[in-house]
Amino acid sequence: MRRKPFEYLPHTADVAFVAYGPTFASALENAARALLDTMLDVKRIKRLRSKTIRIEIGDAARSREDVAWYILQDILSRIDAEKLNAYDFRVSGFGESGSGARVAGTLLCKDEPGDFALLAVKAVTPHGLEVKESRGACSISVVVDV
Repeated sequence: MRRKPFEYLPHTADVAFVAYGPTFASALENAARALLDTMLDVKRIKRLRSKTIRIEIGDAARSREDVAWYILQDILSRIDAEKLNAYDFRVSGFGESGSGARVAGTLLCKDEPGDFALLAVKAVTPHGLEVKESRGACSISVVVDV
Protein backbone atom coordinates (compact mmCIF):
# COMPACT_ATOMS: atom_id res chain seq x y z
CA MET A 1 0.00 0.00 0.00
CA ARG A 2 1.41 3.35 -1.03
CA ARG A 3 1.20 6.10 1.55
CA LYS A 4 -0.04 9.62 0.69
CA PRO A 5 2.71 12.26 0.46
CA PHE A 6 1.08 14.13 3.37
CA GLU A 7 -2.08 14.26 5.41
CA TYR A 8 -3.72 16.91 7.52
CA LEU A 9 -4.37 16.13 11.17
CA PRO A 10 -7.03 17.48 13.51
CA HIS A 11 -5.94 20.52 15.51
CA THR A 12 -7.91 22.84 17.76
CA ALA A 13 -6.70 26.20 16.46
CA ASP A 14 -3.96 25.83 13.85
CA VAL A 15 -3.18 23.55 10.90
CA ALA A 16 -1.26 20.34 11.56
CA PHE A 17 0.05 17.86 9.02
CA VAL A 18 2.45 14.98 8.69
CA ALA A 19 4.50 14.49 5.52
CA TYR A 20 5.97 11.17 4.42
CA GLY A 21 8.76 9.96 2.19
CA PRO A 22 11.30 7.18 1.83
CA THR A 23 14.06 9.66 2.82
CA PHE A 24 14.31 12.84 4.86
CA ALA A 25 14.71 14.90 1.66
CA SER A 26 11.54 13.49 0.08
CA ALA A 27 9.56 13.93 3.32
CA LEU A 28 10.77 17.54 3.48
CA GLU A 29 9.60 18.12 -0.11
CA ASN A 30 6.19 16.75 0.86
CA ALA A 31 6.10 18.91 4.01
CA ALA A 32 6.73 21.95 1.81
CA ARG A 33 3.94 20.82 -0.53
CA ALA A 34 1.55 20.52 2.43
CA LEU A 35 2.52 24.03 3.54
CA LEU A 36 1.98 25.38 0.02
CA ASP A 37 -1.39 23.60 -0.26
CA THR A 38 -2.43 25.19 3.04
CA MET A 39 -1.54 28.70 1.89
CA LEU A 40 -2.19 28.78 -1.85
CA ASP A 41 -4.44 27.33 -4.55
CA VAL A 42 -1.58 25.23 -5.92
CA LYS A 43 -3.74 23.51 -8.57
CA ARG A 44 -4.72 26.87 -10.10
CA ILE A 45 -1.13 28.12 -9.95
CA LYS A 46 0.19 25.00 -11.71
CA ARG A 47 -2.29 25.55 -14.57
CA LEU A 48 -0.96 29.06 -15.29
CA ARG A 49 0.88 29.23 -18.58
CA SER A 50 3.34 31.85 -17.37
CA LYS A 51 7.06 31.34 -16.93
CA THR A 52 8.35 29.33 -13.94
CA ILE A 53 10.66 31.18 -11.57
CA ARG A 54 13.16 29.18 -9.51
CA ILE A 55 14.18 30.53 -6.12
CA GLU A 56 17.04 28.87 -4.29
CA ILE A 57 16.55 28.23 -0.58
CA GLY A 58 19.14 26.65 1.68
CA ASP A 59 19.74 26.30 5.38
CA ALA A 60 21.91 24.50 7.90
CA ALA A 61 21.16 23.57 11.50
CA ARG A 62 22.19 21.25 14.30
CA SER A 63 19.34 18.78 13.73
CA ARG A 64 16.98 17.56 11.04
CA GLU A 65 14.07 19.10 12.97
CA ASP A 66 15.73 22.50 12.98
CA VAL A 67 16.74 22.42 9.32
CA ALA A 68 13.18 21.37 8.35
CA TRP A 69 11.80 24.24 10.43
CA TYR A 70 14.24 26.73 8.86
CA ILE A 71 13.42 25.60 5.31
CA LEU A 72 9.65 25.69 5.83
CA GLN A 73 9.83 29.07 7.57
CA ASP A 74 12.04 30.44 4.76
CA ILE A 75 9.50 29.26 2.17
CA LEU A 76 6.70 30.97 4.10
CA SER A 77 8.70 34.18 4.54
CA ARG A 78 9.68 34.42 0.87
CA ILE A 79 6.11 33.81 -0.33
CA ASP A 80 4.78 36.41 2.09
CA ALA A 81 7.43 39.08 1.50
CA GLU A 82 7.63 38.72 -2.29
CA LYS A 83 3.98 37.77 -2.97
CA LEU A 84 5.12 34.62 -4.77
CA ASN A 85 2.74 32.20 -6.45
CA ALA A 86 4.64 29.07 -5.44
CA TYR A 87 3.52 25.58 -6.36
CA ASP A 88 6.36 23.20 -5.44
CA PHE A 89 9.65 22.77 -3.58
CA ARG A 90 12.39 20.35 -4.60
CA VAL A 91 15.40 19.40 -2.55
CA SER A 92 18.59 19.52 -4.62
CA GLY A 93 21.02 18.66 -1.85
CA PHE A 94 21.02 17.18 1.63
CA GLY A 95 23.96 16.36 3.81
CA GLU A 96 24.84 15.64 7.40
CA SER A 97 28.02 15.97 9.39
CA GLY A 98 28.99 16.02 13.03
CA SER A 99 27.85 19.63 13.24
CA GLY A 100 24.35 19.07 11.83
CA ALA A 101 22.34 18.97 8.63
CA ARG A 102 22.26 21.09 5.47
CA VAL A 103 19.49 21.34 2.89
CA ALA A 104 19.48 23.13 -0.46
CA GLY A 105 16.41 23.32 -2.63
CA THR A 106 14.41 25.20 -5.20
CA LEU A 107 11.04 26.86 -4.71
CA LEU A 108 9.07 26.79 -7.96
CA CYS A 109 6.77 29.75 -8.64
CA LYS A 110 4.77 31.13 -11.55
CA ASP A 111 5.63 34.60 -12.83
CA GLU A 112 2.07 35.88 -12.95
CA PRO A 113 0.34 38.30 -10.64
CA GLY A 114 -2.89 37.28 -9.00
CA ASP A 115 -4.38 36.38 -5.69
CA PHE A 116 -4.16 32.64 -5.17
CA ALA A 117 -4.19 32.79 -1.36
CA LEU A 118 -6.32 30.29 0.56
CA LEU A 119 -5.32 30.72 4.18
CA ALA A 120 -3.01 33.22 5.89
CA VAL A 121 -0.22 31.29 7.60
CA LYS A 122 1.60 33.36 10.22
CA ALA A 123 4.42 30.97 11.09
CA VAL A 124 5.73 27.45 11.05
CA THR A 125 5.99 26.57 14.72
CA PRO A 126 9.04 24.73 16.04
CA HIS A 127 6.88 23.33 18.84
CA GLY A 128 5.79 19.83 17.89
CA LEU A 129 7.91 19.67 14.75
CA GLU A 130 9.17 16.12 14.73
CA VAL A 131 11.17 13.97 12.33
CA LYS A 132 10.81 10.19 12.63
CA GLU A 133 12.76 7.64 10.61
CA SER A 134 12.64 3.89 10.43
CA ARG A 135 13.59 1.32 7.78
CA GLY A 136 13.29 3.26 4.55
CA ALA A 137 10.58 5.64 5.73
CA CYS A 138 10.60 9.16 7.12
CA SER A 139 7.84 11.39 8.45
CA ILE A 140 7.84 15.04 9.42
CA SER A 141 5.08 16.35 11.71
CA VAL A 142 4.41 20.09 11.48
CA VAL A 143 2.04 22.66 12.97
CA VAL A 144 1.51 26.01 11.27
CA ASP A 145 0.08 29.03 13.05
CA VAL A 146 -2.89 30.50 11.15
